[in-house]
Amino acid sequence: MEIRTFAEAERAELRELFGRAGQGAPSASLWGHQESEAAVYLYPYMDVQPDSLFVAVVDGALVGYLAGCLDSSTFPTESERMEEAIRNYRLFFRPKAAAFFAGGMVDIAWAALRREPTAGDFDDARWPAHLHINVAPLARGTGAADRLMNRWFDRLRETGSPGCYLQTLAENTRAVRFFERMGFAKHGPTRLVPGLRHHGNRVHQQTMVWGA
Repeated sequence: MEIRTFAEAERAELRELFGRAGQGAPSASLWGHQESEAAVYLYPYMDVQPDSLFVAVVDGALVGYLAGCLDSSTFPTESERMEEAIRNYRLFFRPKAAAFFAGGMVDIAWAALRREPTAGDFDDARWPAHLHINVAPLARGTGAADRLMNRWFDRLRETGSPGCYLQTLAENTRAVRFFERMGFAKHGPTRLVPGLRHHGNRVHQQTMVWGA
């Protein structure tokens, strides 16, 4: 297995991996339109932070990736990327996506009545970097995720970053355990993720932090 920086020639292959990585996780399917989901969670890292985008390669094929950002204040927020995707892909005119966002508005109202916090962007100078990581199902248990994370930690140390955060789902206990094993700690309360369901149940955002 090789861990290396993403190459522009791999754009199409990485886009294909994005579509199948994370299968089985609560967040594997969001609003049902992969291209706009990639526009939020993958393409900006290819375009803006390619030096912090790492891939795991086995026999010449991509089996996992880690999309990182060293300074989140210089990167469009998830909310901004989401708003742009909604406009560019006319998601309110796509039935599955429209149902997702309508359900999200219902969840926000429900949470407000219960005084429950909802998921949102994270901004704390102690942890300026952030990441997303995905590994193909067949590569789980091979060490791909560990090696991608260790390469990212090397990048953080090389650049003098004080810390990093990520956001996962509290219900994805496998992911939470993995990040804890890699040195991340839970930070703050869990927050309702509007619109998202797993096995018909609401799910909650868990922020986790790591310090160099």
